[in-house]
Amino acid sequence: MGFILSLIVGGIVGWLASKVMKTDAQMGVVANVLVGVAGSMLGFWLASLLGFAAFGMVARLAVSVAGAALLIFILQKLGFFRKSG
Repeated sequence: MGFILSLIVGGIVGWLASKVMKTDAQMGVVANVLVGVAGSMLGFWLASLLGFAAFGMVARLAVSVAGAALLIFILQKLGFFRKSG
């Protein structure tokens, strides 16, 4: 059950980050889930390096979306996504 919940939350985080970065039209469900899960891990890793501990649902969501948006930014620079609009 925890794995399925992680995929669902990862999909939501990836979708929110793709909306923020304006790559939603280029990303499907699988890309949203992958970026959401990997971006969440990146966000929490960077937050721990900076000494930031995310307590509470809103703070955890913010760190996850920020990490996923950073991952999308990195992938854009590597040529995986082009910024639309």
